[in-house]
Amino acid sequence: MEHLAQIFFHGSLNDFLPKNQKSKGIPYAFSGNPSLKDALEALGVPHPEIGSIRQNGMEAGFQEKLLANAMVEAYPVVLEGSGKTLPLLQVPAQVPASFVLDVHLGKLARYLRLLGFDTLYENHYDDQTIGQIAAQERRIVLTRDIGLLKQKVIPWGYWLRSQHLEAQLQEVLIRFGLMPQLQPFTRCIACNGQIQEVSKQSVLPLLPPKTRQYFQVFFQCAICQRVYWKGSHYEKMESFLHHLKVQ
Repeated sequence: MEHLAQIFFHGSLNDFLPKNQKSKGIPYAFSGNPSLKDALEALGVPHPEIGSIRQNGMEAGFQEKLLANAMVEAYPVVLEGSGKTLPLLQVPAQVPASFVLDVHLGKLARYLRLLGFDTLYENHYDDQTIGQIAAQERRIVLTRDIGLLKQKVIPWGYWLRSQHLEAQLQEVLIRFGLMPQLQPFTRCIACNGQIQEVSKQSVLPLLPPKTRQYFQVFFQCAICQRVYWKGSHYEKMESFLHHLKVQ
């Protein structure tokens, strides 16, 4: 027997809907006993983006069954630090935040590492691997693939709206309230290892001739041994970070 429910998505959840379904009740026909998670994701909205659900005016969880003739409202995740009550469906992600990114976000991974965030990225990760890492290590999944976020094992995730690097960074910083957690220049942008100050003598064989002549303070990754110093690239990064904070 077929049943009908009305589903309404609030706020940023409308980003996942076609134009003719935005900000309005969507008739949803179903048979059997689908969960609310299954019904909401069938309409295109991945569960990590959903902060709370009401069914017939009552708070509901993802695994509750969709009722015949129900009115369902889904709300986006409430930002931590916004002064609003935290949603029932989302336990806050661990602090400091850590991430795992899909295969299309290599540049974003490097910049999150630059900001000091533990960020895993490999261009051979498949969707299942990303889901397993997220679940086992309590990492936030960042992706441009909506389908990836629908994996049941993923507790936290975010679909990046923009395809532009700076806008993506701003989205992530705002969405997860990360500005207080910034620790720039503490992680290797190449491998995600932590970097620490080392003596010039210990890295001398690894330095270009002009670098040996003009710089005295050096840092090195504990994992891949990459060496960093405060050259012109450092000044550009500082300028970029200042621009982010101002915005």
